[in-house]
Amino acid sequence: MNITLGRTNIEICKDGFGALPIQRTEKNLAVKILRRAFDIGLNFFDTATAYTDSEEKLGYAFGDYPRKNIIIATKARTDISVFWENLENSLTMLKTDYIDIYQIHNPTHCPKPGDESGLYDAMLEAKKQGKIRFIGISNHRLSVAKTAVESGLYDTLQFPFNYLSNANEIDLVNLCAEKNVGFIAMKALSGGLITDISTAHSWIHQFSNVVPIWGIQYEYELEELAKLVNQNSEVTIEQQKRIDQDRKELSGDFCRGCSYCMPCPKDIPINPAARMPLFLRRSPVKAWLFPDFQAQMENIKSCIHCGHCTSNCPYNLNVPELLEKSYIDYQTFLK
Repeated sequence: MNITLGRTNIEICKDGFGALPIQRTEKNLAVKILRRAFDIGLNFFDTATAYTDSEEKLGYAFGDYPRKNIIIATKARTDISVFWENLENSLTMLKTDYIDIYQIHNPTHCPKPGDESGLYDAMLEAKKQGKIRFIGISNHRLSVAKTAVESGLYDTLQFPFNYLSNANEIDLVNLCAEKNVGFIAMKALSGGLITDISTAHSWIHQFSNVVPIWGIQYEYELEELAKLVNQNSEVTIEQQKRIDQDRKELSGDFCRGCSYCMPCPKDIPINPAARMPLFLRRSPVKAWLFPDFQAQMENIKSCIHCGHCTSNCPYNLNVPELLEKSYIDYQTFLK
């Protein structure tokens, strides 16, 4: 089942591959997973300069494939001083002459022509040179995302979207459809908090203009997705019950796992630490209670309340308070 990605007129499989997790996978296995993904029908792969060796692994996997068969989206850092260096490095790592969709990676504002950042002007020049085909933006801030869509400057938007999303985020999807902006859904499993990919897949496929990029690290994850590709199943009664229960459990403030709070000056692993009790309740794994994870949770007590995490959280969470609650909650599992 294919979809046309907004006004790009790029036709891709309605399920995409999120290549952030393969930076944690050994290279030969990563290549095997990527090629298997292509074999089951996935032809849209999303990565970023910031994802360590993810681009390189994509290059190893598909460097010898017909270029027109692989649609590649990657992301530019928001520091204009390294824009061209990063772009050339991405092209080299990906073993390609052009990038299909080049996205500005989570800027704090919506870059526009002539502004101080210079990012959009650089994008236009890169497009003029034939090094990129379309200009996209990736963001976690609803206000920035909405401004970008309404500006008419961006061909695609990448934004978190899953069945935990609220009405304002669904309105954003509809706005993209109205403006013919391709919507790329990251966090389709809410960073691991949604554990039933079948339910997540059925729900998100209700939106005809949305392409979810499923983050794959292991072969078994890909095989679970393989059973669902090309399906457009309606949400069943049982799946709706699961959705309702998850929405109830995950209402209010919780860490989405975007990691923009990092790095922590006291080396607190904020992303997993803030969500540890949720992981234990939703997909119990005894490994979370092993000494190394206990040590990570103990490190929460070293927080100096510097404000770095809170000021960088796109969801405006009180991160130190969230970590403290997580630490107290975690202790109940150790008793």
